[in-house]
Amino acid sequence: MKKYASLFFLALSSGAITLGAYKLLFEDNRTASIVTSAPANYLRNASLGAENIDFTTAADQAVHCVVHVKNVSYRTISNPIMEFFYGYRGGQQQEQIGTGSGVIISEDGYIVTNNHVIKDASELEITLNNNETYKAKVIGTDSKMDIALLKIDAKEKLPYATFADSDAVKVGEWVLAVGNPYNLNSTVTAGIVSAKARNLGNNGIQSFIQTDAAVNPGNSGGALVNTRGELIGINTMISSQTGAYVGYSFAVPSNITRKIIEDIMEYGNVQRGILGIECGELNATVSKELGISQTSGVYISSVNKNTGAEKAGLKKGDIIMKLDDRKIQTYADLAGFINAKRPNDEVKVTFLRDEKTYTANVKLTKYDMIVADFKGLELENLSAAERKKLKVNYGVRVKSVENSKLAEFANDLEGGVILKIGNVPAENIETVSQLISKIDENQAVQVEMITKNGELIRFIL
Repeated sequence: MKKYASLFFLALSSGAITLGAYKLLFEDNRTASIVTSAPANYLRNASLGAENIDFTTAADQAVHCVVHVKNVSYRTISNPIMEFFYGYRGGQQQEQIGTGSGVIISEDGYIVTNNHVIKDASELEITLNNNETYKAKVIGTDSKMDIALLKIDAKEKLPYATFADSDAVKVGEWVLAVGNPYNLNSTVTAGIVSAKARNLGNNGIQSFIQTDAAVNPGNSGGALVNTRGELIGINTMISSQTGAYVGYSFAVPSNITRKIIEDIMEYGNVQRGILGIECGELNATVSKELGISQTSGVYISSVNKNTGAEKAGLKKGDIIMKLDDRKIQTYADLAGFINAKRPNDEVKVTFLRDEKTYTANVKLTKYDMIVADFKGLELENLSAAERKKLKVNYGVRVKSVENSKLAEFANDLEGGVILKIGNVPAENIETVSQLISKIDENQAVQVEMITKNGELIRFIL
């Protein structure tokens, strides 16, 4: 019995010694390793996660600044059977209701939202977070950038959103989307900035802030705010095949939004400045085709006449690398920067020419003054009033005929409005210039136009 007791005591002692040695050698060394090998800033940031960020203050600020927008419109419903058999020409008006969101930007009741939220509205109704309801009037819109400015006459001073610098927003930064998805008022969702200067290939804004905060129908026009509750964007659209959120949402940056509404309030319309170039972004494939080594930046394919770019000496083949201090890697970077500027603003352009770096100060040209050359035809944009008078939604006017071969037709062509080049609508000078850059000088192309006498003609140029 004493023999077994001695063995048991020896085993117990051995186990204790082994355990103690293990704790001494491994656990102490492991702790020492963590302390000595990890940088101090890693230790400070190791515990910073979403669970340690307080969203409540930002959410509380934002929900009081975001409103529910109700768009009431009417359309006439016809009965083709009654019309065919009985010659009935009557129709019933049917009410249609659309909903969205908006953001109060001043204590006296100015509200920013998306243009598509209020489009074709017969009346607009705004509901505040406290359930008070007001009628709103449209102050101005920018369909190209999908922004609209509304005004309500509130009974008292309203809470309003403070604009932040959207250029300072960083990828990975936490953000909140606030709006009214599916009529669920004052809904707040959280996510991060997934990308900046996102180009979705549409004809309007090409520099979205992309987030993974859940956004659904009804969120349009609502606020995208940072963790301080400051406005960094207006939620505008989602990328989805189902019409519901699938992981990506997009917002118009606050810098562009603020510039648009300031223009509307000061001038009555948007003042759009341009460099005066046609361009494309570089990548490995494009650079190889062009025979250049640079694989990022914006490549100038042509320079428009009488623009700031031409006057500053920019040329075809130059590669834009910076605008002021902003690095330019893609066309979306360039578009986002320029869209926040006005005509006559001066921009410092850093560019490469023959692999040498140069700078030039370019004064931005007013968008309506740009002229494009198409096979000896100088083309210019139509104003909104001119489009309305001609009852067309798009088109560019022939300002003058410089092609000697077309001199005998100059009287018929000058003042006319080109509607299509090939089968592509001539929406504006920008789209026409991009189209022209893809057409060989010797390539024949069909043109559809309305003459100054109102005659629709088609010809081969």
